[in-house]
Amino acid sequence: MHRLSSSESATTPPEVVEAIQIVIDAQLDNVPFRLLNTTSVRLCDRGSQTTAFKRSTEYAELLSFTTKLEDPQMERIKEVVVMYFRYAMLSHRWEGEEPQLHYIQDKVVYELSPVGGIAKLQSFCKVARDAGYRWAWVDTCCINQTDRIDVQGSVSSKFTWYRNSALTIVYLSDVLPLSKASALAKSAWITRGWTLPELLAARVVLFYQKDWTLYLDDRSPNHKESVAIIQELEDATGIDKQALLSFRPRMRNAREILQWAASRVTTLREDIVYSLRSIFDVHIPVIYGGGKQNALGRLLQEIVAESGDVTVLDWVGKSSEFHSCLPADIASYGSPSYTLPSLSEDDMQTPLSLLRNASAPEFAVRLYTMLNSLCVPRFAARRLHLPCIVFRVMEVRGRYSQEQETY
Repeated sequence: MHRLSSSESATTPPEVVEAIQIVIDAQLDNVPFRLLNTTSVRLCDRGSQTTAFKRSTEYAELLSFTTKLEDPQMERIKEVVVMYFRYAMLSHRWEGEEPQLHYIQDKVVYELSPVGGIAKLQSFCKVARDAGYRWAWVDTCCINQTDRIDVQGSVSSKFTWYRNSALTIVYLSDVLPLSKASALAKSAWITRGWTLPELLAARVVLFYQKDWTLYLDDRSPNHKESVAIIQELEDATGIDKQALLSFRPRMRNAREILQWAASRVTTLREDIVYSLRSIFDVHIPVIYGGGKQNALGRLLQEIVAESGDVTVLDWVGKSSEFHSCLPADIASYGSPSYTLPSLSEDDMQTPLSLLRNASAPEFAVRLYTMLNSLCVPRFAARRLHLPCIVFRVMEVRGRYSQEQETY
């Protein structure tokens, strides 16, 4: 049975109250488990967020003008709820002692001594509040690091949370005030594993320097729309502009994504792999202590099994204990992928002339049928199955050029 809040009255139609609650629940399903209230800077779970909304003037307004449910009223309810629960996310590099959940729980963060990670947390909340956001999320204190289920759920949901955020604030602690262009490219933030999915997921991003002033004093509402900053990001990360602006999780072209992550590092060895789960939209258990090779092997196995994409087998380096066809380290994807050499017009003439032979078309059709009927690659229980066709090699000819010797 629904108990009336202080804002509700006996004259408010129950179906209206229920409709508002349904919209609230739907909205909170897509936000982090806990958020910081940027005004009080207290940690709030979803229940506390709902309670705060029902004490707000926005909720009272919805109850006062809504007497019956029609399309315009429902649209207004959704609009008010979405606006109230908008939140900002922080993307940053962990440094020294960061405040964790148990330390700030039931405390007013603004009243704590502004040193180290606390000072960063306070500044972030102030910037988010001044930008018009009631709610804010920081991975240091909004995840219960001692609860395995909470960690698993947060790791699985982080990409969605950044994607649904109204703003992602990137804090560049090593970029000094009044820095010139290229300072972002030199920041340690660019080298961290978790910042890759955060950058790709966020739709609206603002970069802040060490003193919490805007990078390059760029006042545009979204630094992803800044020509200078997006170009610097593309050059520094190797990620093309289109992906930076509108990336969607995918397994297609997996080799390219692995190259984006190849030079990045994480504090926990396995995290360089787990940071990629949401980028590939792959569901593998988050298991710490099993080793980086095992984690990477499970990820690559799942990519091949789900998509059939064997470009992940294109790497250079030490082989993995998980499977010898896989690399031991993601850094093995750092070199560009292999590209087949193109044929000149003269080189094309020989195979084209062969097709004029009476038996050539029949052979070509037979070859096409064989290729078309091949099974997809499979990878399960550490066993890799690759489709292949056996050909008898009748002749090998050497061809020499100034660049290389080929056969």
